[in-house]
Amino acid sequence: MNVNSDINILGGLPDWNLVLQFLNTAKGSSEVMEPYHTYTSIKTDKSVKRFEKAITGSLLRFPNKESEQLIQSVLDAEGISPDSLLVLFWNASINNELLHHLNSQVYFPSFYSGRLVIKKDEVSACIKELKETEAGIKAWTIGTIDTVGRKYLTLLKRFNLMDGRVSKTIVHPYLNDKMFILFIYWLTATESKSNLLDSEWFKYSFSEKNVLIERLMQKKFAKYFQLSFTGDKLKVETSIPYTKIYHGLN
Repeated sequence: MNVNSDINILGGLPDWNLVLQFLNTAKGSSEVMEPYHTYTSIKTDKSVKRFEKAITGSLLRFPNKESEQLIQSVLDAEGISPDSLLVLFWNASINNELLHHLNSQVYFPSFYSGRLVIKKDEVSACIKELKETEAGIKAWTIGTIDTVGRKYLTLLKRFNLMDGRVSKTIVHPYLNDKMFILFIYWLTATESKSNLLDSEWFKYSFSEKNVLIERLMQKKFAKYFQLSFTGDKLKVETSIPYTKIYHGLN
């Protein structure tokens, strides 16, 4: 597992509009940007570089062109919004192995079991267990682990997946039709397995697998994708180019 400190850094990001700034920079925008110090609480160039590395490494890195086109179209149109933050959560989970691990071992088991609260100690316990096998975190102290546990829950809150200040409670989002379609496009762009039922990313739909399949089969979605479902195998083929799907939904 490739472990880095991006969870800590993103959990303390003072202004998520920096994501848009670095996105424009990555796209080679000719627009002149104001210095970050003029509109954020970031005071040093060193801090800017830390945030830039975490943002470009975990939020703005893409597994393929289709995923990049999809996510950039959402960010270009909406800026930082509840929907674009959810899309960034999906993408960050692909790029950041520790984030995905904690999601899979702590957040989603709690989410799908109907629990209301996740405590920092649960996250810390998961990291301590991981420490036994992962060389990248063997040197982490108890203090470092507890900080990552706290920042992880804070980051989930920034993604609008948890709420509360001291005791973090789980938010149960429901994907409206627009976000449901975008999720399916993101899933098909991301998943390399031919049978989507085997995808580890299914749980990122925030719905049980059978519920998601039933929704997929609704006729109103037929113009967006075609599917083949045999009971134990699911294949989805998108119908609209990734560059156009977002604007086709609005």
